[in-house]
Amino acid sequence: MGHPDRPLWSSSARELSLAYAGGLSPIDVMTATLARIEEVNPQLNAIVTLDEAGAIASAEASAWRWKAGRSIGPLDGVPVTIKDNILAGGLRATWGSRLYRDFVPDTDETPVARLREAGAAILGKTNVPEFTVHGFTDNELFGVTGNPWNPALTPGGSSGGAVAAVASGMGALALGTDGGGSIRRPAGHTGLVGFKPSRAMVPRDQGFPAILHNFEVAGPIARGVDDVIAAMDIIAGANWSRGASEPAVRRPRIAYAPTFSGAPVDPLIRDRVDRTVAEARSLGLNVELVLPFDLADPLSQVWPIISQTGVAWLLASMPDWKEKVSPAIAEMAAAGDRHTARDYLGALDTIAAMERTFGGFFARYDFLITPTTAAMPWPAQQSYPSDIDGHAVGPRGHAVFTPFANALGLPAISLPCRIEEDGMPVGVQIVAAQDRDHSLLSFAREFESRLFLHRWPRAFGWNDQR
Repeated sequence: MGHPDRPLWSSSARELSLAYAGGLSPIDVMTATLARIEEVNPQLNAIVTLDEAGAIASAEASAWRWKAGRSIGPLDGVPVTIKDNILAGGLRATWGSRLYRDFVPDTDETPVARLREAGAAILGKTNVPEFTVHGFTDNELFGVTGNPWNPALTPGGSSGGAVAAVASGMGALALGTDGGGSIRRPAGHTGLVGFKPSRAMVPRDQGFPAILHNFEVAGPIARGVDDVIAAMDIIAGANWSRGASEPAVRRPRIAYAPTFSGAPVDPLIRDRVDRTVAEARSLGLNVELVLPFDLADPLSQVWPIISQTGVAWLLASMPDWKEKVSPAIAEMAAAGDRHTARDYLGALDTIAAMERTFGGFFARYDFLITPTTAAMPWPAQQSYPSDIDGHAVGPRGHAVFTPFANALGLPAISLPCRIEEDGMPVGVQIVAAQDRDHSLLSFAREFESRLFLHRWPRAFGWNDQR
């Protein structure tokens, strides 16, 4: 019947499903969740379009199904948010840009449709940076999103609104996207579990134009691995079903790269991830230190070509874009216009060569462990940290560990390290070979309770810090 010693909004999707089966009403959970949103969203600016009427109607329908013994799955009646670059029929979808200020799609993008079919109660849309191409969350439509652990700091991006919602109890799950780390890095900054599936693992169509080639995928954000798996069981397609029978990795061969080619890493992050690896070894896991690690180096030269060209291509069909986009997006478009077809094809050829290199790497190792981010959260309105551990860095300095998984189509997950009572969250990333999503999630679930720990932010949580 739920958890009388805890607020209903703090329950995980798995806990809610069990409680609904025991008689708890999804209507009560929705009432508590909407009250929670009213309380904390003004401080965080995570949810930018709230569908209160639709969420209540979904909860009422779910309550009827549970009472009649006709529930339609583990997410039936679970409150879920949708990132504002994913289309949900009847809900405004702005992509964080004034160009789409009034756009309301008629249909759901595939993963949203699957969530609805599974009975999930969709609360609304979460904030993003314009066109989801930045690592912080701010735009000229809705403004800046704060980190629940410290609202003056960023939750990262581009799924900043999504993680801020889940970390503060405004929904048990969030559907986000990851084009270069946009699920994993924000999850790392807010103490959550963020999963980037393999390429084509979650079908997508009827959405916004693809400006990052085929790098961006949709995936879930939650407070625990079980909820991520439950969401994947619903939003994923045939490749997920085929992989369900893959055997678990009994004695995984694990590589640990604490940095990529000597890139600076915040000392706190380095320490926490080192401790996590040491604890893994104490549990008998075979973790090999790999230094130097330079396999991802070629990507730093070609990533701007992909992203800048994508933005320029998108805006080329919009004659009035110059008056409606931010200066940062205008600069990206100008840079993209200077790239040639030869540049773009050369970038894709570089990535193809990287695929062969990493294919050899994952023939030797089952998993690669890295920090999720190189920097701790920085001021919320600042686009990136200008230095890390006393070293000047550029716009992607904080993001060195995540984009290779997107370019190569690999599954990757961020998990929260154990931290001191008042410490800010630190994430550790684990990456596997393409289509080894089940193996990766099975490993994460097996070791979640022993190596990782979800904690509520003091100002936006409750007193049982579990």
